Amino acid sequence: MHYLMELHDFFYHKMGNALYYALIFLAIIGIVGQWRLYEKAGQPGIAAIVPFWNVIVFLKIVGRPASHAWFFLVPIWGQLYFMPKVWIEICRAFGKNSLLDHVLVIVLNGLYILNLGLSYEAKYRGPVYGSHIPTPPRPLAHRTAVA
Repeated sequence: MHYLMELHDFFYHKMGNALYYALIFLAIIGIVGQWRLYEKAGQPGIAAIVPFWNVIVFLKIVGRPASHAWFFLVPIWGQLYFMPKVWIEICRAFGKNSLLDHVLVIVLNGLYILNLGLSYEAKYRGPVYGSHIPTPPRPLAHRTAVA
């Protein structure tokens, strides 16, 4: 706890209240992005601001049962494996299957969810958990015969 207070004091003395304003701004971006994403998937947007309901709705969008919400609470596995896995499933539920999309949703989560929610091109295609949707094969490059 002492280390957290030192960390807080370090940032507060360097940045003042700007740190809190930046965190509030990022929270607003995340809430707006989730709200639009939920509405796009046919779920109630108000679920984005209700604490446990938002996790249940998020899991429902990707097709996972509500009981999987407990997996987020498993100490290291829940945050480093399960949470990014659900984020990648959200990408796939909206038709984003490229490696770049998967990296972006992990690195820029709130901004990427906002992009998915506000994008006109991204359409909800349905839940992906449990369905074995094969990724479309890459077209083979035409090779010329070398003599």
